[in-house]
Amino acid sequence: MLEALRERVCRLNRELLRWGLVAGTSGNVSGRDEATGHVVIKPSGVAYDDCRPEGMVVVSLDGDVIEGDLQPSVDTATHLYVYRGRPDVNGVVHTHSNYATAFAAVGRPIPVCLTALADEFGGPVPVGEYAPVGEEDIGREILRSIGDSKAILMKHHGVFAIGPTPEAAVKTAIMLEDAAKTVFLALQLGPVAELPAEEVARAHRRYLEKYGQRK
Repeated sequence: MLEALRERVCRLNRELLRWGLVAGTSGNVSGRDEATGHVVIKPSGVAYDDCRPEGMVVVSLDGDVIEGDLQPSVDTATHLYVYRGRPDVNGVVHTHSNYATAFAAVGRPIPVCLTALADEFGGPVPVGEYAPVGEEDIGREILRSIGDSKAILMKHHGVFAIGPTPEAAVKTAIMLEDAAKTVFLALQLGPVAELPAEEVARAHRRYLEKYGQRK
């Protein structure tokens, strides 16, 4: 079932490891199939090098395992809550990437002091309040606090990124960690100045309309 989506989700989970966004077995990528609404997600506790397309778990939006011999990620309830509340989202990524999670650890949003942040996020990357892992609490807080952003820092926890596709969500997670590292280093030199709101809006609009290849 959903063979192509399983292959994509498996490959994208390995991308997290390749980009240094995860360690051990932490973190996960999921993707939603628009036709069925079913979600493919990484199995719990499986090393990234051991991930195989056939090992990805297919679950319903209600959390029932439809296909797969392994237990789905412990973050599955979070992913599903986001999907149910955001029909525009078909990809969710969770990481504990070091620099972005450092901001989450102190409950501090990442300010828009770089054009890369203006382009990709259109505003500061927000922080959600702490919520316990395992049920729907994190998903509920993500939807409450993420606003128009494509990523959120969950206090004392880590990063959640969303997108219209799993690929887009992974790209956002990669861009977030890169920008977070630069902002962290800049803060060692002194305070950072945020870009004016109107320039952030202009840069973000231009990025959405002009960046990349167009048919």
